[in-house]
Amino acid sequence: MKNKLHDYRKLYQKHELLEEEIPQDPFDLFHVWIRETESNKEVDEVNTMHLSTIGLDGFPMTRVVLLKEYDNEGFVFYTNYESEKGRSIAKSPKVCLSFFWPTSERQVMVKGIAEKTSKEESEAYFHSRPRGSQLGAWASQQSSVIPSREYLQKKLELLEQEYSGKDIPKPVYWGGYKVIPSEFEFWQGRPNRLHDRIYYSKENEGWKMDRLAP
Repeated sequence: MKNKLHDYRKLYQKHELLEEEIPQDPFDLFHVWIRETESNKEVDEVNTMHLSTIGLDGFPMTRVVLLKEYDNEGFVFYTNYESEKGRSIAKSPKVCLSFFWPTSERQVMVKGIAEKTSKEESEAYFHSRPRGSQLGAWASQQSSVIPSREYLQKKLELLEQEYSGKDIPKPVYWGGYKVIPSEFEFWQGRPNRLHDRIYYSKENEGWKMDRLAP
């Protein structure tokens, strides 16, 4: 039986994206958009982003991660380097990030190369996390098969006892990646499906900007 979703429709009309009104640097536009989204109290976790990698089996794979920092060089997230995503990035560092903010009818896609952050940066962020999250990084061999939920909970309880009253060290297999962009695409929903799509590509030390057909 077919489950048709033909009647899910929406009129996009909240904003517009015109070349003469946007900056030449895509990081500046990203900063404006994320700050405007932050100001909307209806949005939870404005830093949610989809990370797509080329999987070890050759298939693309996408999952949700959290953006923890960005600057005019790139976008930083943290993970277990031995996870599926970490092993995929080690094999092929070409990744794609996607942000979707439905309340403002906006999407941003970023293609780039993922590079490990320094040990010092990873250490600093690890120790800023809640204690439970630090222990969780030790308890979970991310992406590995485990026998049960109880197995995981028992590991956490043992770690709580082991590190009671002590600082928790960062696992050597845990740290950050910074995605260095080569392409951006900003999508702004518009009426009649004539959406605005502004595409930036890296050109020498600057950025080339083009409009794409929706």
